[in-house]
Amino acid sequence: MFPVQEEQLQRILIFGNAGTGKSWLARQIGVLIGRTAIHLDDMRWVPGHYGVARNNRLVFNKVVEAVQAEAWLMEGVYGWLAEGVLGRATTLVWIDLPEDECVANVTARGIQGGGSEENFKELVEWIKEYRRRENSSTSYSGHQKLFNEYVGSKTLLANRAEIAAFVENIRAMTAYSRQET
Repeated sequence: MFPVQEEQLQRILIFGNAGTGKSWLARQIGVLIGRTAIHLDDMRWVPGHYGVARNNRLVFNKVVEAVQAEAWLMEGVYGWLAEGVLGRATTLVWIDLPEDECVANVTARGIQGGGSEENFKELVEWIKEYRRRENSSTSYSGHQKLFNEYVGSKTLLANRAEIAAFVENIRAMTAYSRQET
């Protein structure tokens, strides 16, 4: 179900496997609602050193602090960080694309953020294991648990057509609200 009221766009969390297009979707939504996305990768990794993680407690505290704002748009793969966000989110979006599509997307964009060839290969393998990883908040089962337990407005996007329709729904909603003011 897509958000049907503008209030549901106040605090949005987008999550899913690496390579699903979370950052792309956050940028599209951000333009429409006038908000800059908070990327959990930027909080998780040392700047310029993708693959070098910051202290978990520090990252969690920064995320919890960020979501105290009245309005925000956040995206990332980290279910363990999402747990600190869900109580404030007004809309939850899970992008669940096939792993081969995620790998193709990540391969097309290449190494980012100061990552190494070794980190990139590990990322590709990690993406492929999304549905097989167990006891992980960054796995399919971890994301499914977050999605199922969330009681607010939530949307599952399973293909590019659904992602495009979601963006168009928000575009129409925001255009309509601008006409009324």
